[in-house]
Amino acid sequence: MPHPTQVVALLKTQRIQHVRLYNADQGMLVALAKTGIRVMVSIPNEELLGIGQSNSTAANWVSRNIVAHYPATNITSISVGSDVLTTLPNAAPVLVNAIKFVHSALVASHLDKQIKVSSPISSSIILDSFPPSQAFFNRSWNPVLVPLLNFLQSTDSFLMLNAYPYYDYRQSNGAISLDYALFKPLAPNKEAVDANTLVHYTNVFDAIVDATYSAMAFLNFTNIPVIVTETGWPSKGDSNEPDATLENANTYNSNLIRHVMNKTGTPKNPGVAVSTYIYELYNEDMKPGPLSEKHWGLFEANGDPVYILRLTGSGSLLSNDTTNQTYCTAKDDADPKMLQAALDWACGPGKVDCSPLLQGKPCYEPDNVIAHATYAFNTYYHRMGKTSDACDFNGVADITTTDPSN
Repeated sequence: MPHPTQVVALLKTQRIQHVRLYNADQGMLVALAKTGIRVMVSIPNEELLGIGQSNSTAANWVSRNIVAHYPATNITSISVGSDVLTTLPNAAPVLVNAIKFVHSALVASHLDKQIKVSSPISSSIILDSFPPSQAFFNRSWNPVLVPLLNFLQSTDSFLMLNAYPYYDYRQSNGAISLDYALFKPLAPNKEAVDANTLVHYTNVFDAIVDATYSAMAFLNFTNIPVIVTETGWPSKGDSNEPDATLENANTYNSNLIRHVMNKTGTPKNPGVAVSTYIYELYNEDMKPGPLSEKHWGLFEANGDPVYILRLTGSGSLLSNDTTNQTYCTAKDDADPKMLQAALDWACGPGKVDCSPLLQGKPCYEPDNVIAHATYAFNTYYHRMGKTSDACDFNGVADITTTDPSN
């Protein structure tokens, strides 16, 4: 993974306002401070058993990973585990306990109104998902789902859903068309029709979300919003994964963003936008499993885009300049004496050529310590390969995506 400061620089460059972390990485939580970016922090599945069996373990986790960083880091929600019912069923009995313990710790810190708690479920636990109107959850999970939904309702939280039309399409044996999975425009006779409601569906994503609403209604829960905590499409796959291509990944994610940003909602809940997280920011080249598992990212680890999203008409959401340029600048509020000392170090032991800062030379103006220090800091930072350590200077410098030169 890139260093947390580089990840945050990329998020800023791309104007990404919401991010989900798969753990509570301290470096990321510190780097995200004072950015305004809304952060969902996660408790990994391997920590779930400990937290679900001990109120004090949960309280310690919240103290260390939430209270210590809030409000500088804009933490808005905590996801407790992920796909627990399908990937770690032996922890399912303690899932709701874990959620309640975490919530109690937030209550004790007076943060329960600002930070919501939930747990992502896989759409695969919804049976009979088409037509959406008659979908229901796998009943064997009701002993976990009913208390979970009761908790979400009583705390004004939301159901977190991991939804993958890619897998639904692959497993449908031809019943789902590729165009329908990719949000491509369909002729009216190709749209899917819910025979019970006569509602037309133009894409798999909406059908999965509405099936989730129906499955909750089947258990008499009708006012819990759904947010999609994972969806996406792989850009490369093995020979038996012919639809994991750059073109399809670009089409799916571009159309998804346009669809969500248009706030059209779903046929069952029109006009109610479904908050959605794209899986994932970076390709994971070390991930086990089929080739597609390594290629869900929008970016390579060095910050290069895997493909340029086609987002005309939805506002420029991800900028086309995805070169992830970063710079090192002097902090405006830094102590001038500290700045001068850091400038002297950069031009001396740091071996920066500071001759352009001399009177009459091109970088003399503006003649102040902030401008001169920024020149020296940025030169040093670039020469050292733009590592975060190269832009510290005893705390008087910051990494930015704004080019300081003029």
